[in-house]
This record gives sequence, C-alpha cells and structure tokens, in this order.
Amino acid sequence: MRRPERTSHEEARVAETLKKGSRVTGAARDKLAADLKKKYDSGASIRALAEETGRSYGFVHRMLSESGVTLRGRGGATRGKKTPSS
Repeated sequence: MRRPERTSHEEARVAETLKKGSRVTGAARDKLAADLKKKYDSGASIRALAEETGRSYGFVHRMLSESGVTLRGRGGATRGKKTPSS
C-alpha cells in the first residue's frame, strides 16, 4: 500500500523539528536517513537535500553514507583522452 505524499505543512513541521544544530537520534534519525536515501536514489542532489532539510551538506552526506547509499560522482564536464594531433 502506498503512502500519500507529504503535504507542505508536514514538511515544514519536519524541518522545524530538525533545525540546524539540533541532534537527530533514534527513530527520528533512522526515518530521516531513509527519507534522504529515497530522495537521493530518485535523483535529488546532496545540496538540494541539505537545503530542503535545513542541514549542512556534510550532515546529509554522512547520513547517506551511514545508510549505505552508493554516492554518485560529481558530474559536470569531464576531460576525455587527448587525441593525438598528427
């Protein structure tokens, strides 16, 4: 059975509970880690998740690592092998 999506009111309440600098422990930490993992696996960036939750980039990165997520590469332009100019 699928749960309904959170309302903006619910998200505001969660953000209020998880103010920057406050400790997140126990069941709340497990739930936050699961939510972050689900959103990250759906394509959200760590920076976007940090902004959404009001936590730091490092905090979100650590939570994702603790929950066993395989982190994506940084992306952007990459340098290919140089072609020899003859």
